[in-house]
Amino acid sequence: MAVTVKRKKIHFYPNPKRVIARFYLPVKEDRAKIIVNDIAKLDEAEASRILNQILSNFSKRHRNISKIFGNSFNSLKEILGNINKIKPLSLKKKLLIGSYFTTEFSIESAAFFNPSIIEAPDQSNLQEGQKRIIVSFRATGEKHISSIVFRQGIINKDNSLKFQPEGRLVDVPETIKRYVYKKSIFLKKLSEMHIQKDVVNIAMDKLGETFIYGELKHSIDETLKQVKVTPSKMKVLDALMWLARSHYEVKFSLDTAISERVLFPVSYTEVNGIEDARFVKFTDDDGKVTYYATYTAYDGFTILPKLMKTTDFYHFKVMPINGAYAQNKGMSLFPKKINGKYAIISRSDGINNYIMFSDDINIWETAKKIQEPSQPWELIKIGNSGSPLETEKGWLLITHGVGPMRSYSLGAILLDKNDPSKVIGHLNEPLLIPNEEEREGYVPNVVYSCGSIIHNNELIIAYGMSDYASGFACISLDEIFDKLTYN
Repeated sequence: MAVTVKRKKIHFYPNPKRVIARFYLPVKEDRAKIIVNDIAKLDEAEASRILNQILSNFSKRHRNISKIFGNSFNSLKEILGNINKIKPLSLKKKLLIGSYFTTEFSIESAAFFNPSIIEAPDQSNLQEGQKRIIVSFRATGEKHISSIVFRQGIINKDNSLKFQPEGRLVDVPETIKRYVYKKSIFLKKLSEMHIQKDVVNIAMDKLGETFIYGELKHSIDETLKQVKVTPSKMKVLDALMWLARSHYEVKFSLDTAISERVLFPVSYTEVNGIEDARFVKFTDDDGKVTYYATYTAYDGFTILPKLMKTTDFYHFKVMPINGAYAQNKGMSLFPKKINGKYAIISRSDGINNYIMFSDDINIWETAKKIQEPSQPWELIKIGNSGSPLETEKGWLLITHGVGPMRSYSLGAILLDKNDPSKVIGHLNEPLLIPNEEEREGYVPNVVYSCGSIIHNNELIIAYGMSDYASGFACISLDEIFDKLTYN
């Protein structure tokens, strides 16, 4: 018999009014130079008039639009070289040029789905039985490019949900390229990617045991002068930079509300999207709390599992996940170490659920299969739907399964508390299946979650509806345990 599900009336839908401004190059470089030259020829009064009109039209849609135009001008300058050689440019003309190479992007015009729900860092000024939460969402816009956005709310003692209104403006963070790479790990990841040509050693031998992005770029520039560059060698050197760009840090302005912060694709590894972030509040052995998120970076051809971490949701560090078994979508980190090791649930082969243990949160070399598809609603493939949840009876893992007509349903298994490689219980019926309202969307017949939370003895699932919108459901924890079939 299926468990009793109480769906909340709160739904989140895509909102095309939420836009960011970003650099874009709509034409080839030769044409871009002509556009710059045409603007440079304008007299100052005319340039000022046009710029003022643009600022008036867009300043209420973006925080500090003139700074955005300045950043676009600087990005264009990196591509075209010294633009000032065309003609000395005033500040207003630089900003005007920047406006021609800036576009608005509606971050959630197509979908707002696959949420993850976690306890917020700030739990002050709450009433008894309340908990402040942060919910992350996958927001999808034009060309199906995905980013991560947030909403903050409170769970009340009766498990009702109340969210803060979304912010009026949307901001992308400042990118910081100061990640320190370890040569041994960098080379290992290249080997996993089957990039092993001799040109790799030529470039890497110029570097120390640790290096930064700028040093790698300089080493590659020197290598290009040293060797005869063939198309295959150039492809390898591009791969080195591709991997390096997958590490980065970003920082939001302190005057942004959490609903105004958007983690938009930064590196080339994720240019086509940041997909399905699974956030978890991780507590280390010494009590230190860090918020991690595993997600999938997609460049249009290749996926790359990545790890993001933050303590305050203002400053985020991003890096790839390495290792022989870090090769597929849907990795979920346990909220604490198990017997002194990090633990993660994965779907290494794209079909079954696995568990992995490691001394290093970034390196995953071994995997053990813990669950295969067994029920009619999950026979095509299974996966996790967020990080395991600790209970007195064991680790409750919400799963998803794909069945007939490519329908996605949510299920649950229970893992041994001390040895989570052992499945000690499972549901024979789904926890949640799409109802008539939820089955229509970009991808029909799908419910999918990236994270749940336990509060007041209920499981609260944040879930996506057919890759379009998001909702919430509550299920009694006692009823789940009563309905489990124990092994």
